[in-house]
Amino acid sequence: MQNFQLTDFCHIKGIGSASGLIYYQEVLFIISDNSTFLYQYVIDKEVVLKFPLVENPQENIAKKDKLDLEAMTSYGNQIFIFGSGSTSQRNTMFSLNLENDALNKNDLSYLYQMLRNLASLEEDELNIEGAICIHKTMLLFQRGNGANGKNGIFIVPDNPEQPQGFVTVKLPKISNVEFTFTDAILVDNFIYFLASAEDTISTYEDGEVLGSLIGKMNAETFEILETQIISNSHKFEGITLYKNDENEINFLLCEDTDTDVLESKIYKLTVKK
Repeated sequence: MQNFQLTDFCHIKGIGSASGLIYYQEVLFIISDNSTFLYQYVIDKEVVLKFPLVENPQENIAKKDKLDLEAMTSYGNQIFIFGSGSTSQRNTMFSLNLENDALNKNDLSYLYQMLRNLASLEEDELNIEGAICIHKTMLLFQRGNGANGKNGIFIVPDNPEQPQGFVTVKLPKISNVEFTFTDAILVDNFIYFLASAEDTISTYEDGEVLGSLIGKMNAETFEILETQIISNSHKFEGITLYKNDENEINFLLCEDTDTDVLESKIYKLTVKK
């Protein structure tokens, strides 16, 4: 995966702290960890639409109050959005039907506590940053940037009250700081994931960003096949498939700049197969 190219794709005004994105029919669905809107960016028209997820939606919500929406995935005509679980305020999941705009809100407090117990995590160490739905089983990617460094994947079947397991995943280090998951996607029966290295042992407080990488993983065994550092300064937090050709894959990435500025830059990452 050493042969890669990272380029600017578009610059969007009106969306800040982008934490996840899905590309679908020339539209980018984007979530922000500071906001309670689901944004839709119409690429050819350069227009931002806002879909409210709660009754009184806000942008740039104070850190102690925000839902911290960090993970987004799709299955069929449904989009699923997850709070990180890093505080009691951050246990919400939304599901949106793209055919009729039906929105459901679920409290995942019980499930998230089961996940903590399963992985022996302290109360403030759960940090869900990515999600993939495979055959009605949800894979939730735990960013192990807490004090105990528990980076891995929760396996949650269709019955959410019976999570099957937690698979610990060790990633490379930079400046003695381990990379930890920030998002993931399934392409051609492989899991492509993003991870960042941030000089902090807190799931709540931000630290100095040391870089981001992309990795490729076996979707059945979770064996890491390749990793490649793609930036030494960006904290990429969202990945979606843009184009999949015979010889290369094009992803779109978003980054969280940890500021209140309502602007987001989307990048295109091209990797050879």
